[in-house]
Amino acid sequence: MNIHDVAKKSGLSVVTVSRVINNSPSVREANRQKVLKAMEELNYQPNSAAQSLVRGRTGVIGMSITNFNDSFYDRVIRVVNRKLAEQGYFLALSIAENEGEGDNFLFQKDRVDGIILLSPIEEEQYVAELKRKRIPFVLLDNQFSHDDVSSVLVDNYQGGYDATKHLIELGHTRIAYIGGPSVFLSVAERRRGYIQALADAGLSSFAIEYSGFTVSSGYEIARKWIRDDTLPTAIFAGDDFIALGVVQALREEGIMVPHDISVVGFDDQQFVAEFFPRLTTVRQPEAQLGSIGVDLLLKHINGEMAEPTVTKLAPQLLVRESTAYVKRT
Repeated sequence: MNIHDVAKKSGLSVVTVSRVINNSPSVREANRQKVLKAMEELNYQPNSAAQSLVRGRTGVIGMSITNFNDSFYDRVIRVVNRKLAEQGYFLALSIAENEGEGDNFLFQKDRVDGIILLSPIEEEQYVAELKRKRIPFVLLDNQFSHDDVSSVLVDNYQGGYDATKHLIELGHTRIAYIGGPSVFLSVAERRRGYIQALADAGLSSFAIEYSGFTVSSGYEIARKWIRDDTLPTAIFAGDDFIALGVVQALREEGIMVPHDISVVGFDDQQFVAEFFPRLTTVRQPEAQLGSIGVDLLLKHINGEMAEPTVTKLAPQLLVRESTAYVKRT
């Protein structure tokens, strides 16, 4: 089947059929319906590559991510993929796990219509490159402030504040913070929320440590505190993997969570509700993050954005079984 068959079946011209296929607003609705009915009866599928050439679009949105082994990223990607599919776009992923990996292969106008950068490692380099190549893009969970770039952020300060305030309300005064790598804005903002919650309660920080976003990192820091006999009564871990490492180290020494020490994580990884004790954590609104990011990008692509916009989303504290009132001695 080809476009001439559709024209013959519908009783209309090839030009009219072409206009319907390319969503031209100049076609009368009655004729549009005739063409669509003919296409359905003939099982005719327009050539997507040809349509892309006509429209000057690829029908592909690129997404650059830094890590695939994380359920937070997984949930964001799923939302983005589903929403783009609803708008007729395909999603292409590029995974840049390490710094200095060179140019991103998606950053070409003939390959994508736009780019979504999710927690980019080479953020400033990527932003400069995409601006230079005039490729529409948005930032999700970015590390720096860009006045001329649209972005969607989670209020990590509020998440750190809420997690710490929860521990304070349980009577804890010796509260420690373990953050991920200090290079990340999210880590700094969670720490800032932690410090402010303590200050509002007339308390000071018991201990602050930085580590990788790994189970082993949390484990090693907790082991050090155990060896030095400097354990707090509560720990706010700025990542669920870190929190689980802490719980494991404490368990090996017979220190029970939450009976002896309370632990709060961050991100609500899919598995944390399946371990015992189920982890109290702060969940990021990944569905909103991905959905708003897609909306902003498509508006940029379609020329509907007058000015860049920055959206900050509120996280949610999920209280489970790893936190309890301070143990009185």
